[in-house]
Amino acid sequence: MTEVPPGLRYVEEHHWVETVGPSTVRMGVTDFAQESLGDVVAVELPTPGTATTAGEAIGEIESTKSVSDLVAPVTGTVSAVNESLPDQPELVNTDPYGSAWLAEITVDPVTLAAQLQALLTAADYERLTGR
Repeated sequence: MTEVPPGLRYVEEHHWVETVGPSTVRMGVTDFAQESLGDVVAVELPTPGTATTAGEAIGEIESTKSVSDLVAPVTGTVSAVNESLPDQPELVNTDPYGSAWLAEITVDPVTLAAQLQALLTAADYERLTGR
């Protein structure tokens, strides 16, 4: 069964978001997405310092089935990326909510709460995916 942790926020493009600092969020691929993708063989991450706009592509994830965009869940600046993923893309399949996080994005603290509020709750995401 697909895992949907309740403490996270989600986007329709099947990414999760968690707050990791006063103005920083971490994003990753949901369990539903990794199941749908199949075996992940490559992850192309943005470079730290890259500006993000919510809803726009910031990288790609490639599986044996397809190539999909990694979509920024919030507007801000990439402050860190998971350096392990380019060499170990299979982490997305084995630990999507842990060691396979994709990027951290620093957000204007004035807009952070509103940006997070605009994202899906776990219950909303479960309805979206039918899980």
